Amino acid sequence: MVSSASSNATPLCFSNNSPPFIHNHTITSAYFSAVFSGLGLSSNLFALVVLAKTFHHTKSRSRSSFLLFLGGLVFTDFMGLLVTGSIVVSFHITHFNWRQLDPHCHFCNFMGMSMVFYGLCPLLLGAAMAVERFVGINRPFARCTTKSSSRACLTVVMVWVTAGCISLLPLAGLGSYHLQIPGSWCFLNISSKPLEMTFGLIFSLVGLLSLAVSFLLNTVSVVTLLKVCCGQDSAQRRRDYEVEMMVQLILIMTIASVCWCPLLMYILKTVVSSLAVDPYSVLFYLRLATCNQICDPWIYILCQESRLRCLLQRPCCRAASSTLAACFSGFVLRRGTRSWIPGSTSYSDVPF
Repeated sequence: MVSSASSNATPLCFSNNSPPFIHNHTITSAYFSAVFSGLGLSSNLFALVVLAKTFHHTKSRSRSSFLLFLGGLVFTDFMGLLVTGSIVVSFHITHFNWRQLDPHCHFCNFMGMSMVFYGLCPLLLGAAMAVERFVGINRPFARCTTKSSSRACLTVVMVWVTAGCISLLPLAGLGSYHLQIPGSWCFLNISSKPLEMTFGLIFSLVGLLSLAVSFLLNTVSVVTLLKVCCGQDSAQRRRDYEVEMMVQLILIMTIASVCWCPLLMYILKTVVSSLAVDPYSVLFYLRLATCNQICDPWIYILCQESRLRCLLQRPCCRAASSTLAACFSGFVLRRGTRSWIPGSTSYSDVPF
């Protein structure tokens, strides 16, 4: 009797939502998921190729470091869409029954871990990139330029390890992953129970803290960069590529905030105030967050320095960019600063 009861017991991942579901097919369209995943994968793959070519030709050590961060971000987005998208699209095509396919919740736990891991990585990488640019712009003498690439690779690996450790917490008993409506994905259980609430707070607060750090440091870096480019000492330092990197970084931060803040704030509000979870709101916020993985690669593709120059040279933008034109003019630099040859796009770094 005991063994029969235990075999009929509902697995933890199906305790809230158990298949099969009666759902609206318009929100679970296989075409939507397939197009969404295909667009994201192709965009990230194209961005990886462009990044690899740019990294091969760049001569600036600090820019190489930034490109490694961007490469880590795009690669993470690509793998996130590949892993989670393949599961979601497979469900919509085959309509498999989760309880029959995964009676012990291993598959659901894997997808939940993937959702948390690939969700936190872009936010943590954005914060790490903001720190790197803050140090490079505001404290250029505080870092060793000869080891910038290896330091960037180590930072990306540390971000992956940190996000991986957080995603493994439910397997250690802190929180749990549950099947979510419409039955195509698994995610952390949003609940006010102590252990579930703790994991929900960790996930949401780590994400929101990463966005806050990015916003604060990027704001300081932009103010400093504007002072250097357009101030009295604008003739001392040539920073075209730093303007390019800051534009990209601000767009990454802005898009990540727009895409992720609704989901993170919803989780935080729900677990703290013990409100009932609306599964369709969670689904909408998650789809909005997934848009971040599609937008990230196009930030680099569309915001390279050559395109920014062309934009500034257009007649409609000349009046608005007259104040910033000094940032894109060539200067003779003194020793100990970045050198640039007028009319050229090649740079060389003299170690600080």
